[in-house]
Amino acid sequence: MSQRLFTFIGGNKGPWRVTGIDALIGDSLPFANRPEIIAGAEVPIRKDAAWVLRGITSNERYVTRDEKTGLAARQQGLGRPEARCAALIPIRKNPQWWALTQDERRRIFEERTKHIQLGLGYLPAVARRLHHCRDLSENEPFDFLTFFEYAPAHEADFDRLVAELRACEEWNYVEREVDIRLARDDA
Repeated sequence: MSQRLFTFIGGNKGPWRVTGIDALIGDSLPFANRPEIIAGAEVPIRKDAAWVLRGITSNERYVTRDEKTGLAARQQGLGRPEARCAALIPIRKNPQWWALTQDERRRIFEERTKHIQLGLGYLPAVARRLHHCRDLSENEPFDFLTFFEYAPAHEADFDRLVAELRACEEWNYVEREVDIRLARDDA
């Protein structure tokens, strides 16, 4: 069983309740009450699914050794009891982004946008896991699925983080972005 492959099924089952779906760029996704997140290749067929999104975790692609070390030292994992808020943000970048070389994307991503430095400023309050969809197939509806978790006390911090990132040059290459906000019900 692969712990790198994740499937997000928008339906009526799962620990998270959808509090909003906002299409920021391009088409939205249909509303779903609860997303189920399944790790591994065995995914049940769900007739109630409004959408199914797949992604795989991978190596860090645009980081230097110092940046990777800094992220690892401050990043906390998902599943913290206090993290009762979450966001699933699927993104697809345009063909111009993918026509750039990795060096050119790195320059935009970090040297000009400061994506990693921005994110470091919000750690450890905001945890995240990035899923690459394009590694599975270029026919996936999104290139990336980022899943974030944070405590309700850090919701404003999370909103500032995504607003700062969306104001960067890198977002000029985004052709589709959906912001799905989630809350975990009390057990």
